[in-house]
Amino acid sequence: MNIRTIRLLAVALATALVAAACGGGGVESTASDCAVGETDGDLALYNWAEYIDEEQLAEFESEFGISASMTTYDSNEAMQPIISAGNSGFDVVVPSDYMVGILIQAEAIQPLNQDLIPNKSNVLGSFQDPSYDPGLEYSMPYQWGYTGIAVNTAAIGDDYPRSWDIVFGDYADQYNGQISLLNDPRETMGAALKSLGYSLNTTNQDELDEATQVLLDAKDNVSAFNTDSADELLTSGETVIGHGYSGDMFTQFLETDNPDDYVFFVPEEGGVRWVDNMSVVYDAPHPCTAHTFINWLLGAEEGAALSNWNYYATPNEAAIPLLDEDLNAFLTDDSVLVGGLDSVEALSDTGDFELQYIDAFDTVKG
Repeated sequence: MNIRTIRLLAVALATALVAAACGGGGVESTASDCAVGETDGDLALYNWAEYIDEEQLAEFESEFGISASMTTYDSNEAMQPIISAGNSGFDVVVPSDYMVGILIQAEAIQPLNQDLIPNKSNVLGSFQDPSYDPGLEYSMPYQWGYTGIAVNTAAIGDDYPRSWDIVFGDYADQYNGQISLLNDPRETMGAALKSLGYSLNTTNQDELDEATQVLLDAKDNVSAFNTDSADELLTSGETVIGHGYSGDMFTQFLETDNPDDYVFFVPEEGGVRWVDNMSVVYDAPHPCTAHTFINWLLGAEEGAALSNWNYYATPNEAAIPLLDEDLNAFLTDDSVLVGGLDSVEALSDTGDFELQYIDAFDTVKG
């Protein structure tokens, strides 16, 4: 039995387990009897690394008299089977836009009790009705940003390509072993697709095969496929070019003695504009606490504190006036989007073709 078959069976089994647990009739909210601000136990959060300040979690603990624990993952694809299989023990998970749709289809997250989230009114209108979750029935936006390239100009100078050639073209050869790419199938395969002029949501096998070859050709120059510490690899000098997320990079730049030495941009061919979201796991042990946490983070002060710490853009309109001046400068810097706003895409659910992305990325990494 090959790896792809095993993976297909695992996905099918996970979906079947979820459906069985829910009686086959669709997931319902388990927070129907909760009150606004009510807790029914400690919070277990499943989140991306370095995405919320531990001190902010401590504030939640203090305010509501419970404990909050956090476990982290480095890609949506690493998180999804754990949530879908059931009995994860997690209350709140933070999936990206396209993954919300996948988790809804798998019945792995439950509809939100909207009455318990009055701070939904703080969400910007442009985030209120996303294609992956119309009306925010299953999710609330957490943060948004871009995926692109960060460079150390003290090491490579200012005369570098503002295109994906910086990691996939001949230019990259001079920095052999000093380049990192994200350990994420959709993000990294998507970057290669964009470099070829294709959509990062393609379901064309020939296009994906071309992108796979681009990455295989570039692999010798790559020192690491790393999501959790791509920013630290860059500022420590282990790499001079890094593929990563806007907020991670901006935050790390400011922690150095020479933040002006570092530049983040989305290459001219385009890249990913993403939205991460908060959802309640279908079998969350503490659904009341989960809803209370989501509503709390959508408050003006808590939303601003989140962005001021992780340097990602907020979908929280009430939080925007409270953002730090330096963060606002980053968020309004037009030079970040080399190809303009029309060049960026949101990742979308490609259905069964998701497995092709995973298999292609496995081939690249060997």
